[in-house]
Amino acid sequence: MLNVSTKDLVPSPVGPVDVEQAEAALVERYPRLVRIAYLVLPPSLGRNRRVLTAHALVQRSLPRRRVAGPSVPEPRLAEDAVDPGYAYVRSEVLRQALVAGLPLRRLALPSRAQFPPLLPHVWGLRLFPRVGGADELALDQRLSRLSGPGRAAYVLRGLERQGDAEVLRVLAAAGVADPAAALAEADALDGAPELPGEGPGGALPPDGGGAGPEGGAAAEPGGPGRSGAGGAGGDRPGPDASGRPDLPGHGGPGPRRSGAALLESDEFDPCALQARPTDLLRRRQHARAGVVAVAALLVCGALLGLPGDGWGRNGAAAPSYARNPAAEAALDPGALKRVDPAVWPASTRQDFSVWPARGALTGDRALLRRALAVWARPGASVRSSATPGTPVGPPMGPPQLLFAGVVDGARVVILHDGLRAVRYAEPVGGTAGAALDFARTDGADAVGSAALVLSRAAGNVRYLTAPWVRETSVRDLLAPGEEARPLGRDAVGVTEPMTSPALAKGCTRWNTLQVRDGSGLRMLADLGELAPARLLWGPPAAPADATGPEAREAWARTACQLSAVRAHGVRSVNAWRFARQPLPEGAGSGTWLCTRAETWRGTGSRVLAQFLVPSSSVPAALAARSEGSPACGVRDPRVLAGVLWQAPGGGWYVLAAGSPDFTALETSGGVKGRSDGPLLAVKAAAGARADLAGTLPGGTRVRALR
Repeated sequence: MLNVSTKDLVPSPVGPVDVEQAEAALVERYPRLVRIAYLVLPPSLGRNRRVLTAHALVQRSLPRRRVAGPSVPEPRLAEDAVDPGYAYVRSEVLRQALVAGLPLRRLALPSRAQFPPLLPHVWGLRLFPRVGGADELALDQRLSRLSGPGRAAYVLRGLERQGDAEVLRVLAAAGVADPAAALAEADALDGAPELPGEGPGGALPPDGGGAGPEGGAAAEPGGPGRSGAGGAGGDRPGPDASGRPDLPGHGGPGPRRSGAALLESDEFDPCALQARPTDLLRRRQHARAGVVAVAALLVCGALLGLPGDGWGRNGAAAPSYARNPAAEAALDPGALKRVDPAVWPASTRQDFSVWPARGALTGDRALLRRALAVWARPGASVRSSATPGTPVGPPMGPPQLLFAGVVDGARVVILHDGLRAVRYAEPVGGTAGAALDFARTDGADAVGSAALVLSRAAGNVRYLTAPWVRETSVRDLLAPGEEARPLGRDAVGVTEPMTSPALAKGCTRWNTLQVRDGSGLRMLADLGELAPARLLWGPPAAPADATGPEAREAWARTACQLSAVRAHGVRSVNAWRFARQPLPEGAGSGTWLCTRAETWRGTGSRVLAQFLVPSSSVPAALAARSEGSPACGVRDPRVLAGVLWQAPGGGWYVLAAGSPDFTALETSGGVKGRSDGPLLAVKAAAGARADLAGTLPGGTRVRALR
């Protein structure tokens, strides 16, 4: 039974501890602290790991900063004669040693003390204390049967000469959940039955012989803890009443040493070590396996670093999926086609094939390699876009380099393979957020290859113009009476930024790029694609660039309808005035326009029929639309459309008009009427619906555009 009062369990104040004070205590009493850690650690770790772990735990026990004492000092007890620095370090050593003996659990977060120490570390040798006798072996076997807190209690009482109250206090400070049970476990060690081989001749004596953990320790010099006469705690038996030391039991031939005395033996001294080699054959096998693993890593690294693949060389590109000579040549930046600036003036053709390579980064092989790799294998992080009908696969061979440089905070590369123009852009600070844009440009002429979109930023657009473009300016389609504003370019043909209508939500301004080449002015509109669309005016058989006053007046009222063909792969848009019609009730003359958007792919053309009232401030009214229809085109240069119109006097009329080759028009359904010629006006009711058809000279009936 423990004779401990409630007050004895209250920790006594040891005062504040400085880092220097703790270090001095650790250095001065380092062998004692390592011995404590070695004894508390579980023997199942093996002697070599116990030695290294004991040294590591002691070396990690220094505080990082000054340890403050209790805010209100309490009366000092007799046990508080221990140096505060040593008491703190010993408590930390015990806490870590107890944690190191805990088993690893699947769901619990492991502690640093539960892993093999990183330092100190010994290669090629096994270290262990000197081998003791039978007494030390028997004590080690008995200690292995105790729990970690039980071993700590036994060591504190036998090696540190501490009483029960102080042992309980130190164990509680080290984090032991039940210090009393640990002390009882240490008491039971001396009363346990003898192990085989113990008994006469020098193992631990049986309980009651006066040789418990305290019995033979009274005459030994005190450790760094307090020294106590009459045993460790004053409440346990020491020498007998006559003052004689304990005699060996059973009439043995020589004196037996107590457990407390054995704790001081060389068997448990991890500072006096012996060295032996590790398993030499296994070490040789491990060395061979390590050499093979390193060689395999080197070979894999060399293979990954070959041209066309590797870590980081291709930026945001996905992994390779095939290898063949043509594909490898297409991805080689050294094989890119570069046209000399002196070629285009003497060439018989003017298109992208004679554009010279321009920009400050045309010699950046790493950038060009990334652009080619992302083109062939765009990764998941690449923002990619393509006009309808444009293939997005890798080039068939080495493409032509048109531009490489820094524009609006991004590195931009423009390539051309005869079928497509490809724009690659990445931030200057890295390859994250790379973008890839495809546009079909096959069959481009001098005007179709006059400019390419180089950058879009903050609602503005920059163009890269062809080398034969002499002058660039900005013209607002919605302001036909205003003069074009000059647009500056740098030495390589990059324009200054201009406001773009491609992403605008409203229609208050529609800026176009006006370029002058060797044969005249051209009007180009940004429809959200890499290649701008050419704006034309006139009959389908002979359209002209929409740069004249009449064309600008018509486009001013129909420009907002261009939003219907954004991002559709449009090559050119032609507006044609196919009829003028006198309006009923003397309201003036209305104008009929047919707008046709041709695509680069040849299919998917869009046709819009629009009606313009006499007032120039009123936008065009959309009368009909169709996709894929040949109307208003070269193959079928005719169109028929109608609207329900309200006269200024309030009357409603069905107005219809066809191209000049219609001989008669007729309405049926909700409104019936007929007229000879390409124009028709029939009075109707509000909200009336009618079917419209026309007759051609050969008698062929044609329905209205839809």
